[in-house]
Amino acid sequence: MKQYAPATQRNRQPILDVLKKVLPPSGKILEIASGTGEHAIFLAPHFAPRQWIPSDVNPISLASIKAWRQDCPTDNLQMPLNIDVTMAEWFKVNESSLKPDQNQNLITAIVNINMIHISPWQACFGLMAGAKEILPFGGILYLYGPFKINGKHTAVSNEKFDQSLKMQNPHWGVRNLEDVITVAKDYGLMLKETVAMPANNLSVIFQRQNYND
Repeated sequence: MKQYAPATQRNRQPILDVLKKVLPPSGKILEIASGTGEHAIFLAPHFAPRQWIPSDVNPISLASIKAWRQDCPTDNLQMPLNIDVTMAEWFKVNESSLKPDQNQNLITAIVNINMIHISPWQACFGLMAGAKEILPFGGILYLYGPFKINGKHTAVSNEKFDQSLKMQNPHWGVRNLEDVITVAKDYGLMLKETVAMPANNLSVIFQRQNYND
């Protein structure tokens, strides 16, 4: 049942290096769109005892996450949640699974790797809406993937990738970073930092602002 994404082997260490610097020191970590589950089983042990909660909407991906979790067990990696961020108020549907645990640990970080360009633009809105509701003041939303800057691709390879995505689904495509920042701001998430990553990708870190900001 395990699925494999070759890029995971290449990008997981650089992603970990950034996450170690930007994630809060306490609280649970929710991963949206965990895909094969390979990132989850690699990243989770590095943040123990904090709980890592993987999720996806694709049944094949959910089965893969469970299979990887079984083969590479770690105490702080939870069973995956079925989360579809394009569904209205998905965070309320999953409220029982996202609430504080018995030790009152909140979800203080949301990690989202390679999703918003392989999903409809609606998914970006849904992700930000959920982050607004789930994250406490100061909580972190981490995005990873390719982005356009000022409407332009940062590399020829990204442009070709964008074209291939749109051929698969016209609603997919590499997003303009400024548009993502605007949506995030509308949901109380302010850009904290961007970090250049291998293969012309970016780590984009947002922080949850006070409701009165």
